[in-house]
Amino acid sequence: MNRSEKLAEQFQSVSLKILQNARSELYLDMRFLDLALSSLDFQVTTELPGIGTDGFSLFVHPKLLADLYEEDRRLVNRMYLHTVYHCLFRHLLKTGKRQKQLWRISCDMAVEFLIDSINAPCVRTGRSRFRMNWQESLKKEIKVLTAEGIYRVLLKRRLTAWELQQLLQEFCRDDHSLWPASQPPDAPPPPQMEQLMHKWQDVSEKTQTEMETFSKEASSGAGDLLDEMQVENRERYDYRAFLRKFAVLREEMQTDPDTFDYVFYSFGLSMYGNMPLIEPQEYREVHRIQEFAVVIDVSMSCSGELVKTFLEQTYAVLTESESYLKKVNIHIIQCDEQVRSDRKITSRRDLEAYMEHFELQGGGGTDFRPAFAYVDQQIARGEFQNLRGMIYFTDGYGTYPKRRPAYDAAFVFMEEDYRDTQVPPWAIKLILEQEDLEEEGEQSLSGDYHFLWEETE
Repeated sequence: MNRSEKLAEQFQSVSLKILQNARSELYLDMRFLDLALSSLDFQVTTELPGIGTDGFSLFVHPKLLADLYEEDRRLVNRMYLHTVYHCLFRHLLKTGKRQKQLWRISCDMAVEFLIDSINAPCVRTGRSRFRMNWQESLKKEIKVLTAEGIYRVLLKRRLTAWELQQLLQEFCRDDHSLWPASQPPDAPPPPQMEQLMHKWQDVSEKTQTEMETFSKEASSGAGDLLDEMQVENRERYDYRAFLRKFAVLREEMQTDPDTFDYVFYSFGLSMYGNMPLIEPQEYREVHRIQEFAVVIDVSMSCSGELVKTFLEQTYAVLTESESYLKKVNIHIIQCDEQVRSDRKITSRRDLEAYMEHFELQGGGGTDFRPAFAYVDQQIARGEFQNLRGMIYFTDGYGTYPKRRPAYDAAFVFMEEDYRDTQVPPWAIKLILEQEDLEEEGEQSLSGDYHFLWEETE
């Protein structure tokens, strides 16, 4: 073995010892992260100019690692945790249609703020005034500093190249060149990317469970980690699928291709000329939205722009031919502590006219009971014949009815602080994210909804 090979072997050995020591220090202060910390293999290489991960391994340049350790071993611990947090929140798999550089800066800021919030000696270092100012500024707009929330704020602020460079210098700690390339929205994910997603989703969910149960006391010093993990691990659903819960089965006059038999049809044509033996049925059973109520919370706490965007997205789903009947009975009700208006929608033209001249009325406190009482009155008067349910768009802070209504009720929340609001056990809870509502060109929303009414009588 020549001198260069011996030197490379020594670098390899020392680098692995530094990383193992970093993992041990982090584990002693944060045992609930045991699975996450041990989910990355160590790869010492000079091909990568810095330190980074592909989700499977942690790649480090021996010279950079040695310099960090010589300066302060806590910097190595922070670097290690920084990379693990990227994986834990699946940042490297979420670029999608976002601006790549701005998204990666947002991810770096999110994990650095998380590490800053940890009350543990192994990662505690001084914070610059620049960093603290940014954290205070972001906290005024979003309660929990997730990468998605930070990205939304940075996108809105339209930062200059100089400002972006300052953020990079302050928050960037690892190399992102190994992150998987973003895939087109309609393209299926590559097998390796899908494997990576399942791997870290499993690690994240197990870590969250550990923090909420056995390591609850120990995780009290983990800062905002649990809050962000609860946001990250919420299940996402298509808003179209959510609205279809209110559809009914009906027969419509149209051909049913599922009952069409081409064998007998072709046999009849060949045997008797222009005379098919079997024709398709003229009626088809389909699921259509026919009757339901949409209640808009017009209290002072709800943003008019968000309400309008929510209605626009609901309108986009309702006007799809596969989910919307030609004749419907939909009531759009505005309510705060009392019912302010009720607009009956019977056709697509009515819905288009309402959206064109939409205006919020009210602005008082929030009380959910008047809307439920009003809908019950409409049912008693025969206004609704087969009401499937009610969608109530609100911030969630109000008085709920004590009894379950005769129809399904869904409370749709738009909460920037990501704190789950306690709803009655008979209600459906759907939490939407602002980014999903405001995303251009999309007609579906994602959120976290719980069909609690299916579990209780």
